[in-house]
Amino acid sequence: MRRWRKGLAVGILTGVAGAILGLSGIGNTLETRVGLSWLFHLRGPVAAPADVAVIAINAGTGQRLGLSESPQDWPRSIHAKLVDALVQRGASTIVFDVFFKTPKLAEDDALFAAAVDRADRVVLVEKLTGKKQPIQDMSGRHTGFVWIEELIPPLESLEKAARGLAPFPLPKIDAAVYEFWTFKSSVGDAPTMPAIALQVHALAEYPQWLNLLAQFDDSVTSAIATESSGLAGAQGLRQAMLSMRRLLTTRPELVEELASVQDGGARGHFPGKPDLLRALTALYSGDSHRYINFYGPPGSITTIPYHSVIAGVDPNLPAGALDFSGKVVFVGFSDLYDPGQPDRFYTVFTGDDGVDLSGVEIAATAFANLLTDASLKSMGLSATAAILFVFGVLLAATVYFIPAAAGVPIALALAAAYTLASAWLFGARQVWLPLSIPLLVQMPMALLLGLLGQYLFERRRSKHISEAINYYLPENIARELTENRLDPSATNKVVYSTCFATDMAGFSTLAEKLSPDQLASFLNEYFEALAQPLRNHQVDVTEFRADAIMCAWTAPKPDIRPRSKAIFAALEAVDAIEGFKARHGNLGTSVRIGLECGSVYVGHAGGGGHFVYSIVGDCANTASRIESLNKHLGTRLLATAQVVEGLEDMLLLRPLGKFQFVGKTEGLPIVEILSMKANATSEQRALCDRFATALEAFQQGLWAQAGELFGDILEHGDDGPAKFFQARSQRHERGEQVPENFSVVRMEAK
Repeated sequence: MRRWRKGLAVGILTGVAGAILGLSGIGNTLETRVGLSWLFHLRGPVAAPADVAVIAINAGTGQRLGLSESPQDWPRSIHAKLVDALVQRGASTIVFDVFFKTPKLAEDDALFAAAVDRADRVVLVEKLTGKKQPIQDMSGRHTGFVWIEELIPPLESLEKAARGLAPFPLPKIDAAVYEFWTFKSSVGDAPTMPAIALQVHALAEYPQWLNLLAQFDDSVTSAIATESSGLAGAQGLRQAMLSMRRLLTTRPELVEELASVQDGGARGHFPGKPDLLRALTALYSGDSHRYINFYGPPGSITTIPYHSVIAGVDPNLPAGALDFSGKVVFVGFSDLYDPGQPDRFYTVFTGDDGVDLSGVEIAATAFANLLTDASLKSMGLSATAAILFVFGVLLAATVYFIPAAAGVPIALALAAAYTLASAWLFGARQVWLPLSIPLLVQMPMALLLGLLGQYLFERRRSKHISEAINYYLPENIARELTENRLDPSATNKVVYSTCFATDMAGFSTLAEKLSPDQLASFLNEYFEALAQPLRNHQVDVTEFRADAIMCAWTAPKPDIRPRSKAIFAALEAVDAIEGFKARHGNLGTSVRIGLECGSVYVGHAGGGGHFVYSIVGDCANTASRIESLNKHLGTRLLATAQVVEGLEDMLLLRPLGKFQFVGKTEGLPIVEILSMKANATSEQRALCDRFATALEAFQQGLWAQAGELFGDILEHGDDGPAKFFQARSQRHERGEQVPENFSVVRMEAK
């Protein structure tokens, strides 16, 4: 498959995955719990409409009124006083989010009912209950269950006096609330509290509203007026709202006509308030299920204590706070300081103090959303799927086709731009775009698949470059140069590597004894013996330097595999050279090997049209220094502790402490690799134990003790590291060149 087809497939896969998730219940829950929360926090708190307020019953209200702390024990005459006070102060609509079902003192109940009737603007809550109802067949056998919901009105006298009756159910996810209904289908499309509050608030405009509709269809509006019995009482209002709901949901052309009145020159046809016309049109023609556009933390809706309205004065309130002219007020339990208040709900703005939004403030928020037509506008399923699909394709294709150094930043920039656009639409237009699925699902998926595709593509390309080094050049480089006429500079790269530096001990002496042709033949056989273990463990780069070899095992990033291959090759190389010495009469030559890991440059070096394929970098230089350290310690195979990390259980290692090489500023921990642990002799194990004890004394500056311990080791046999450290211990004991840091051996020669 061509690369562009694979890239397109990666993009389509990412887009389809996001679209499917966005259409699923899991995706909807993720967007609601996470994405919506992000959008609210990106937008931050905003000012709530001034036309709505909450009259709050809190923990101190009863005491301020000289009543019981529990509002359930209050005489209902106090609510009558509140209604009268609110009417006197100009409230347009009064909504009680308190259920009044149980009769109390008849006189107080009558006073409250009379005040409600006098006000002719009070909306009372109905209780919505639900239960499972068994279904029976003809024989009386239960065949299943059905969920039945019903509305329970308040006290009969209050029911008759109220201007409107409405439930206010809130769907909860866990303990959080995000949505509300305007019309509840399970109870005959009954309008809910925010919807009825809006209609009562707009009753003064109702005749003009009907006259406006009559301009488009007189017969329909006449039927509405007849069915609603002139809006008589709460039931008449409900019937009128249901009729209006049926009209505007079945006659979309009327909605378009109303919109033309709002936006065009025909605005004069409606002498009332255009904003109310817009709000009513959106209420009756819109979705019955809405997402709440929260304004901020608890108290974002203007909140006035209940007792302050009764008293008519409160020094803690700003001037004019008790003027409710034209406002819709919601009365209920709301305490801005008590996390344990009743009727509370977790929202995205619940703070660290644990104070949740009260049910009455949520009702007021939902009403304010309807009043300003500012409830959240969630994208439809098809639009959501399309957005997620396009975003996924664009993002994954960007990462797949553009090199990672540029592709990843561009992808992040695309995600940031999408986030900013989503935040702007949310704040300015109340449009809710999916956010958590693009950022938490599609973004990681695009990065994973795109970068994996790039890696596999580059790996296939580099395979042609990595097979030719075993001869004059790496075979893959040779193949690319031959087949694709690749420019030499294109082969250069920086990779993670384990560098293997080796040198022949005694080469100078040997060169004096042999003629040039004999020396060349000897070296070729020596290199062949040494190269076989390297080939056995798939060495990536081999560079011959006179009697020395520098080679490397590489990987795109730090990995244990190049380190383990280098170690096993080094152990085999030591054995191979011992066999070589035996075949040549033990000429006194031996191999010295140093291992280090890190980043190196692998590529061509030279000029004038002639190049060598070389390994360059501090890692290679350090490997050479470690190889030379063998001369001072009388060892054959040394490595840094970083090389053997993770392989300690397989190898018999002798830690030799830290060494600071000439020209280096830091000490490196060096270990001697003696053998595979499974092949180690008891003498080797005992040597490691005794040496560790002696080295600890040396590193503590106990020179006399260290010298004796290293001497004890030498009594059991010749040992280069023991000789080295014994000499150092004796010199320091005499006060010669005592180091400041006993744990680091500073080398004075390469």
